[in-house]
Amino acid sequence: MPELPEVEVVRHGLAPAVTDARILAVDVLDERALTRHPRGAADFVSRLEGRDLRAAARRGKFLWLPLSDEESTAPEALVAHLGMSGQILLRAPDAASERHERIRMHIEHPRHGALAIVFADQRTFGSLAVDPLLPTPDDAAGGYGAPDPLVPSQVAHIARDPLDPAFQDQAFVDAVRRRSSAIKRILLDQTLVSGIGNIYADESLWAARIHPETHGTAVSVSALRRLLAEVRLVLEKALAEGGTSFDAQYVNVNGQAGYFAHSLNAYGRGGQPCPRCGTPIRREAFMNRSSHYCPRCQRKR
Repeated sequence: MPELPEVEVVRHGLAPAVTDARILAVDVLDERALTRHPRGAADFVSRLEGRDLRAAARRGKFLWLPLSDEESTAPEALVAHLGMSGQILLRAPDAASERHERIRMHIEHPRHGALAIVFADQRTFGSLAVDPLLPTPDDAAGGYGAPDPLVPSQVAHIARDPLDPAFQDQAFVDAVRRRSSAIKRILLDQTLVSGIGNIYADESLWAARIHPETHGTAVSVSALRRLLAEVRLVLEKALAEGGTSFDAQYVNVNGQAGYFAHSLNAYGRGGQPCPRCGTPIRREAFMNRSSHYCPRCQRKR
């Protein structure tokens, strides 16, 4: 599943092309791409056509494009969740259909001209929706790239991520210290901290030398601050390398794959030597997935 770096790469690529662009037409080719928009395709189209896109914003793994306000309506945004295999691609207006294309939006940008935004999704777990924007409880911007203190209702329950300027380190440390569940499970709780999926949790815990099954109450304040620093370093490096792509599904808006997979130290390296001490990386089942860690560098406390 795409994680924060992969979604941020998409957001960053979309921003210059969609900000201040007008939506001319919307083609819904498969209504399965509207599972988060329960009012159906006709309503989805009518709420988008003729409106302007104001920005490209992200919180955790959710992406949204704020829409120009309409009289007598609350602020709204086009919200995207990529699911397992969703892609948002920028194409020429007359470009051929993409494989697994579900929705195509035709836009006109004042500087870049006509473009098409394509939502493609092989497994159909991703979705687009038009969603009302709600005020943020802390009065800070809704997410990374968001111009206003507003967040879509479908994203309001998602916590801020460690790269968000409004993320509160001390609140995170205090919350973890109150929890007796495993630290990796805590990192994957999107209501506490967002954007850290299985890959980056393994990488951050390896870098911080913390065993994934260590209880939150057993992790010291200094270790948690070190973990946060490593989380940020891992996410920033993944961003710089375009995200982690194991197959052709995880791509940027131009269809290019990221190459952070070549920089992984723990995830997916079960049985291979730890880059730090040479001990074989251990792979264990975890929440229908896997955990990868070094049994020597990451001793359980």
